[in-house]
Amino acid sequence: MTIAADRAESPPTTRAATAGELYTARERRRLILALGALIALGPFSIDMYLPALPKIALDLHTTESAIQLTLTGTLLGLGFGQLLVGPLSDAVGRRKPLIIGSIVHVVASLLCLVAPNVVLLDIARVLQGFGASAGAVLAVAVARDLFNGRAAATLLSRLMLLLGVSPVLAPTIGGELLRWTHWRGVFAMLALLGLLTMILTALTLPETLPVDRRQPLKLRSTLRTYGGLLSNATFMGLVVVAGLAMTGVFGYVSGASFVFQQQYGMTQQQFGLFFGLSAIWLIGATQLNARLLRRFEPHQVLVVAGILATVSGGVLFAAAATGFGGLPGLVGPLWAVLFFSGLMMPNAPAVALSQHGESAGTAAALLGAMQFGIGAIASPLVGVFGNNAPAMAGVMASGVLLATIVLVTVARPWRLEVPRDADVVVVH
Repeated sequence: MTIAADRAESPPTTRAATAGELYTARERRRLILALGALIALGPFSIDMYLPALPKIALDLHTTESAIQLTLTGTLLGLGFGQLLVGPLSDAVGRRKPLIIGSIVHVVASLLCLVAPNVVLLDIARVLQGFGASAGAVLAVAVARDLFNGRAAATLLSRLMLLLGVSPVLAPTIGGELLRWTHWRGVFAMLALLGLLTMILTALTLPETLPVDRRQPLKLRSTLRTYGGLLSNATFMGLVVVAGLAMTGVFGYVSGASFVFQQQYGMTQQQFGLFFGLSAIWLIGATQLNARLLRRFEPHQVLVVAGILATVSGGVLFAAAATGFGGLPGLVGPLWAVLFFSGLMMPNAPAVALSQHGESAGTAAALLGAMQFGIGAIASPLVGVFGNNAPAMAGVMASGVLLATIVLVTVARPWRLEVPRDADVVVVH
């Protein structure tokens, strides 16, 4: 008897509805709006000032590499902050850490606004990333609290849309802001965004972790949970894949302002608009992903996207190294890498978290820390290798290549049982 026949004859599994499945359409839209604002705050904090990096280096009398470390500092704050916020949220719930994180972000943004030198700007940027880390990790944890299986992957696609598009849209908005204000005005805008996010969270986002599902915040139990996750080869493989897939975005974000403004002669505004065009490919990928998940498992989309991203990365590096095709020859494969990275980014977390609902905050924290930690490593590498097109392309291509290698040799997600929403009868 075929597998298809077995599935046809097997009775559907009956289970209780998840909390998110009981939401009305209006409540789901409000949820997506709130989670989207939370998850976008980190990327906007990272990237809105990118068009001004050369100008900041001049104003603060420092080097380009030193200014790029302010980007690394924010990524480190985001990564380490998530490792603390995730377990905390499993103990006290999601709302309190979210609101406190937003307050820290606002204060740090104001410190960036008045920083007189690069050292204080670095410190303030680490704190800014730390404050934004609450939204970055807990938006994913809330999604896992409320949904499972394909429903969770679909919601994560919407959130990863913002996570992937925000780093590309933020410099465009920053470039337009720089028409009217000094680079310090960008940080004033970030403080305002943090304040608005805090208000939106307080007014619209309910607590999604019931008291009976919370875990006491004890160092030993937290370390035990992290130890269990770290020893799970499939989970850690998927975490590394998610982080390396983000390298395609972070490598671009870190080097693009120097490559396209200095190497190809774009103005701040032209660069901002060009950067915004790249968002089209990430938007298209995440929207396509939601449709693909109606027919395929998340791990199937992940594997195919990884292979295609690797091929595109190879073409990108070849075009950058040889100069073949000029700017158009570089842009085509660049957008292809961003597109296929956009297909990888939501599916790796969805598959990884599907097996760890009992510790979603901690698991999401480890996932987010790896994503931003790898980004923190990738960002200065572009500067170390020369802040030119081959350096940017090399970091991007290496990231997606390593992601695909880890995916097929370590993670091997096809071995997991991912809940199939189509095969269950939901009991309301």
